[in-house]
Amino acid sequence: MTTNSPKAAPSELHKFLFEGLPVRGMLVRLDGSWKELLSRRKEPLEPAVRDLLGQMSVAGVLMQANIKFNGALVFQVMGDGPLKLAVVEVQPDMSFRSTAKTRGEVADGATLQEMLNAHGEGRCAITLDPKDKLPGQQPYQGVVPLSGPTGQPLEKLSDVLQHYMRQSEQLDTTLVLAANDEVAAGLLIQRLPIEGEGNLEAGASSGIEREEIEDAYNRVSMHAATLTSDELLTLDVDTILRRLFWEENVRRFEPQYPRFACTCSRERVGRMLIGLGRQEVDEILAELGGVEIGCEFCGNHYVFDAVDVGELFTEREKQAPGSRQVQ
Repeated sequence: MTTNSPKAAPSELHKFLFEGLPVRGMLVRLDGSWKELLSRRKEPLEPAVRDLLGQMSVAGVLMQANIKFNGALVFQVMGDGPLKLAVVEVQPDMSFRSTAKTRGEVADGATLQEMLNAHGEGRCAITLDPKDKLPGQQPYQGVVPLSGPTGQPLEKLSDVLQHYMRQSEQLDTTLVLAANDEVAAGLLIQRLPIEGEGNLEAGASSGIEREEIEDAYNRVSMHAATLTSDELLTLDVDTILRRLFWEENVRRFEPQYPRFACTCSRERVGRMLIGLGRQEVDEILAELGGVEIGCEFCGNHYVFDAVDVGELFTEREKQAPGSRQVQ
């Protein structure tokens, strides 16, 4: 008798509103997709780096879902510590990929500052790269240091992102992020502008005072901040929302399903080799006998031998402006 291994739980993103109040929220759990991403790595990540990358993956999904942007959202942290770079890319369909590079040993339990900001050079960057760019259009990028408005070091990724959102979106935001080797999860609560929000009609019609509406975010945010990492990683969505917001009228929407997916391809790698130039690629061939490129996001390997390279550049020459084929 054979026993089938249990199927990984689907990753889910849940959006919700607080009826009559200028507050919205999202809760995301990356289960099977997070484990698939980790399983594709050639070398396992150190626990502190793994957990940070999981939190970044969750935060990237939350931000992409929050802005509904038709293009890639790229979220990076980089600095002068043992963690050189961590990057997450999230597409409009909620597919995501992420990876990290280290240049030294990262201790278990290392903080954000210890990993990235040893000498104050740590940065967080969020880039919005439109899918259908207009001629001359450049991606939008916002960059903030890993410190608060008065220069104090920020020890948690959630603190950095809350500071970023206050600066860029002018909206108060509360984030709770957590990750381990099984699950990555996050909760976002955000204040909405009071004027012009249809969600506030219920509050106005029920006689709720404007001052009470304005204070609603503080109340909801305070409850959200009591959520522990263990609760976020182990409890289901229904239980979390019921425990935190049992006094509120929460309206939930149909869930979305984030998934791990990589955008690498043999064609894209070929274009990269063309960008290097024929001479440099030929030198690699002469030294190694072939060109092998590995994707750091998904672990796929692409191998080009001398015949492949010849075809690649021959096709390129045929497509070059002004080129013509000898009759």
